[in-house]
Amino acid sequence: MTKHTNIDKLVQIMDELREKCPWDKKQNIHTLRQQTIEETYELADAITDKDWKSIKEELGDLLLHVVFYSKIGKEQNEFTLQEVIDGICDKLIKRHPHIYGDVKVNDEEDVKKNWEQIKLSEGKKSVLSGVPKSLPAMVKAMRIQEKAKQVGFEWATKEQVWEKVEEEKTELLEAVESGKKEKIEEEAGDLFFSVINYVRFLKVDAENALELTNKKFIKRFCQMEEAVQKEGKSLDEMTLNEMDEVWNQIKKQNSQV
Repeated sequence: MTKHTNIDKLVQIMDELREKCPWDKKQNIHTLRQQTIEETYELADAITDKDWKSIKEELGDLLLHVVFYSKIGKEQNEFTLQEVIDGICDKLIKRHPHIYGDVKVNDEEDVKKNWEQIKLSEGKKSVLSGVPKSLPAMVKAMRIQEKAKQVGFEWATKEQVWEKVEEEKTELLEAVESGKKEKIEEEAGDLFFSVINYVRFLKVDAENALELTNKKFIKRFCQMEEAVQKEGKSLDEMTLNEMDEVWNQIKKQNSQV
């Protein structure tokens, strides 16, 4: 195999695998779908951990999927890899008129607003139509809020958003008092949505923030299990107060690292 300096080498490998490998020959867009989702989450994990080596590896895996789908698209006479590349190039040029045209912008918010307006001019019926239905709920909430912002449907200050959080918290507590499960669920969702909105106002990625907390909890819980096992005990034999004492010791140790 001759040495290439661009994506041609990967395309050549994909062609050979599609022709000769029993597994690769059997794949279609539906069988690849779940794997693509998994690869995307693996990339997300690497980004959260700031693991650049893994980020590079996972980007390669995703690039392989782009080439794989394009290969299948070509076989089905639907599209080619070149058309995929040309399509995204054309889209980027069209949606950045402040770079490739004579439109003036003051900041990144102007860029986002222009992007949404151009999408609407292309035939989109709603600024929210580009939000994928299958996105995880928290990520979807962030995207919905960000897109609504581009047409001016936005609070003026973070203090106003916090007032909404407090309002939703009160409504949730009232729903809890009512004992109606559907109402509790509804108000819990409203509270989550408001908290996510507040975090977004602070320019923090709510999804990543929660995942960092998940990782922190897992780490500390495992450390608690190990500490208890060293003493010949088991968590299910301990009281909550006893577990809290161990937890707080571990928390203090981690804060001193």
